[in-house]
Amino acid sequence: MEMREELFAVSSEDRRYRTLVDSITDYAIFMLDRNGMVSSWNTGARRIKGYEPSEIIGEHFSRFYTEEDRIAGVPDAALRTAATEGRFDREGWRVRKDGTRFWAHVVIDPIWGSGNDIAGYAKITRDLTERRLANEALRRSEQQFRLLVQGVTDYAIYMLDRDGKVSSWNSGAQRIKGYAPEEIIGEHFSRFYTEEDRAAGLPRNSLEVATRDGRFEREGWRVRKDGTRFMAHVIIDAIRDETGEVVGFAKVTRDVTERMRVQQSLEQAQQALFQTQKMESIGQLTGGIAHDFNNLLTAIIGSLELLRKRIPEDPRAQALLQNALHGAERGATLTQRMLAFARRQELQIESISLADLIDGMMGLVERSLGPTIRIDCRVRADLPPVQTDANQLETALLNLAVNGRDAMPDGGTITIDGSEHEIAAGSALGLKPGHYVCLSVKDSGQGMDKQTLLRRNRSSPPKAPAKAPVWGCRWCMGWQNNPAANCTSTVNWDTAPRWICGCR
Repeated sequence: MEMREELFAVSSEDRRYRTLVDSITDYAIFMLDRNGMVSSWNTGARRIKGYEPSEIIGEHFSRFYTEEDRIAGVPDAALRTAATEGRFDREGWRVRKDGTRFWAHVVIDPIWGSGNDIAGYAKITRDLTERRLANEALRRSEQQFRLLVQGVTDYAIYMLDRDGKVSSWNSGAQRIKGYAPEEIIGEHFSRFYTEEDRAAGLPRNSLEVATRDGRFEREGWRVRKDGTRFMAHVIIDAIRDETGEVVGFAKVTRDVTERMRVQQSLEQAQQALFQTQKMESIGQLTGGIAHDFNNLLTAIIGSLELLRKRIPEDPRAQALLQNALHGAERGATLTQRMLAFARRQELQIESISLADLIDGMMGLVERSLGPTIRIDCRVRADLPPVQTDANQLETALLNLAVNGRDAMPDGGTITIDGSEHEIAAGSALGLKPGHYVCLSVKDSGQGMDKQTLLRRNRSSPPKAPAKAPVWGCRWCMGWQNNPAANCTSTVNWDTAPRWICGCR
């Protein structure tokens, strides 16, 4: 009785176990004998592999392998591994009944008999095709994204770790900044900042802003590998893990130097247009006044001439009339200059002597400047004649002298000098080769104060690196090793810290 009850209990437990295994549909669970023949077959095996139990039990399990794996002896190797190592665990392609393939995770465990001999094998197979396809799609997507980022050359796109060290480097970064990946990966990104920005803590501040706000965006000067500077538009985005912790930063940099040059050129053109319009308005007003004033002077001069002929011979009266005529004639000359300034009178290019012209207008200059200004004229009489419009030259000379006077409120000296120069071909002045006379006006004033200089240079780039004498241009942003095409005149930064360019 007890034996029968024990056998019944074992049989009942075996049925429950078989029912459990057969109800699993996501895993193919079946038994192999010691030779690899299928001896059991659950519902999951039928769903995954497509065989009914009557079709596969008694068949060798190598039927599930691809032809190339069977030729390579993979099924037998799997059983040997399970027997010698106690377990076989691999992934690979398997074949269904209809010939389609699926990616399978396979586990084979040996079943030991009573005499420590292998009685068979337990085999579990899971279909991982969808997961593999998803992983492959993710890998392809990442590869495509990587190729996309690497293919971008107009933007420097790279990653920083949480400490600011470069961890990736695209071709755009190499083109813009000049570093090859092996030169910069692992280095701190502050290397791209100017020395003064590093001293001010800008690199650290940019990461702090990106960490706090999630994004940092700014424009500023950056430094290439060769030491040259460029205006950069920079975006830094914080990268966070699933817990919200910052694990790094994505950094995008664009070289906007050319855009800045174009914008500055546009601003200069607008200013020039405004100045032209203003001068045109002034010229129209000046021309109208000069024309009416010239009519009045014509009447005055005519009346004085008639008066001089009709009054008796009186030396004192004649002297007074002569002075009045000279004054009226000087007024007429002044109106002619005003008309020339207003473009109401065409330029009259003629050969003139600079010494004679300056000597003739010296009285006007002295009266215009006042008693606190001393004039030192060094124009030699033997200078060759020059081809110019006398009225225009006189106007320019008078304007320069008045500007010099305004720069010396406490008085000083204005020096007018003339010299000869031979201009060779390719001169930085942009003049045609030939023989020239240079007329200069200098004052002994102190020049512009600090605030005026700062206002004048507000659009200038920062001071260039002091590792070598650098030639800089304020307006076209040309540098010694990267000059602008229209930059024709520059000054040495070390010896003359001003921004001057012949392209203006």
